[in-house]
Amino acid sequence: MSIHKRCIAVLAAVMLVAAAGIVLGALPQQAVAQSQGSSAAPTPTPGPESATSKESVENPYGMDALWKGGDFVSRGTLIILAIMSMGSWYIMVTKLFEQFKLMAQARDARKTFWSAKSLKEGVAPLKEGSAFRYLAESGINATERHEGALLEQIDLNTWVTMAVQRAVENIQNRLQDGLAFLATVGSTAPFVGLFGTVWGIYHALTAIGIAGQASIDKVAGPVGEALIMTAVGLAVAVPAVLGYNWLVRRNKVAMENVRTFAADLHSVLMGAANKSMANTAKR
Repeated sequence: MSIHKRCIAVLAAVMLVAAAGIVLGALPQQAVAQSQGSSAAPTPTPGPESATSKESVENPYGMDALWKGGDFVSRGTLIILAIMSMGSWYIMVTKLFEQFKLMAQARDARKTFWSAKSLKEGVAPLKEGSAFRYLAESGINATERHEGALLEQIDLNTWVTMAVQRAVENIQNRLQDGLAFLATVGSTAPFVGLFGTVWGIYHALTAIGIAGQASIDKVAGPVGEALIMTAVGLAVAVPAVLGYNWLVRRNKVAMENVRTFAADLHSVLMGAANKSMANTAKR
């Protein structure tokens, strides 16, 4: 064999050995991959139904269950508590607005009324419906209408004092409107809620007695729903009591401004009346 043919034979043998090594090295990896692929379970891709369908868990012992499962007494109790709560918040908001308005009127009266040249000029800048305008007009009218056989039997000082005092009392009564409702709600709402609790526990015990079993799942639900009534009653009563005490305190501050204005007005009215009487006597 020539040298050329020997070289070709050796090169072919080397290529066969290299190919055999590549095949033998790849076989175990393929076997392992196949064994792993066969042992691993295919993971299913989440479909649109599983992604969108979520199970909603509702509370079987909440307010919704109490309303749906309660009788007319339970629902009536909840309605009464709701009316008490709405009425309390309405009164607290409106009375607070009235107090802010009265205090603003007091500031305006201090700025404009006492700097006027006469009582009528001092009344003119005050707003219509203002408590201080009403007070000033009541005093001025009492001074001007102190005439007649019957009224002349009362001295002017007493007559004006009575007129101003009546005006102050009317303003005070106007400020106290609605506070009695807050006091009533604060004192009775816990008992209304307690009545609903007692009624609910009574029905719960009756249902347990009829069922003949007192397991925790049979007792916890009805008793828990009944106790919601007490919680609602306290939630209605506590804001009413706090609002009542706060508004009463603010009413005292507002009435101090009214009484101070009334006392100063009475002094001015009597001074003007005495001055007018002195001028008349000189003539």
